[in-house]
Amino acid sequence: MTTEISLQKPTAKGKKFKMVFFEKGGKTRTTHFGQKGASDFTRHRDKDRKARYLARHRVRENWDDPYSAGSLSRYVLWNKQTLSASVRDYARRFGFRVKR
Repeated sequence: MTTEISLQKPTAKGKKFKMVFFEKGGKTRTTHFGQKGASDFTRHRDKDRKARYLARHRVRENWDDPYSAGSLSRYVLWNKQTLSASVRDYARRFGFRVKR
């Protein structure tokens, strides 16, 4: 069974979103990510700002760990021009299924 993911409103103060991972056996994992109030590529769609963000964060974040806040920010907030397209791409990239 593939892990399902669901993008939800955050419960942590100061965060933009949380991703809930529904794993085998009913286990769940939650990662909060994104700074509340801060702009991102899904909002401004400015490719130059996206390039600067990626250059700035590339050196200190592990984008290969699908559960990390850095990876979620990179592939959900700073990937595609829409949030739904970014979530679908994130799921495809890491072998998850988007929960309906």
